[in-house]
Amino acid sequence: MDTAGVPTGIRKGNPRYTEAAYLFLLSALQRRLSSLELPRHISGAEVADAVRELALERFGPLARTVLEHWGVHGTTDIGEIVFALVECGVLIKQPDDSREDFEGLFSFDEAFEDSYPWSA
Repeated sequence: MDTAGVPTGIRKGNPRYTEAAYLFLLSALQRRLSSLELPRHISGAEVADAVRELALERFGPLARTVLEHWGVHGTTDIGEIVFALVECGVLIKQPDDSREDFEGLFSFDEAFEDSYPWSA
């Protein structure tokens, strides 16, 4: 692992995302898992929702800007990060999990602008 805690070489296969994007996704996933009564598999939609919720909580109206600065422009990018972590052995997947599970779950316009909780 490098000094940021991201497995060495993970960005070589998918360099468009910063180390911060990987670590943020892992934080969101850990937070969602810790909120469950019993440990279980987390779906792509649940992972994407956890990222959205944590981004809004931590960054407020700048959530979309921060995620996009890290290279995350939509839920498909969240899936790419998840599968990069799977390929490095950081996460495991179920046989029926796929990148397509992350496609079109919500738009960043909708999630971070149109329905922003504090917008007028």
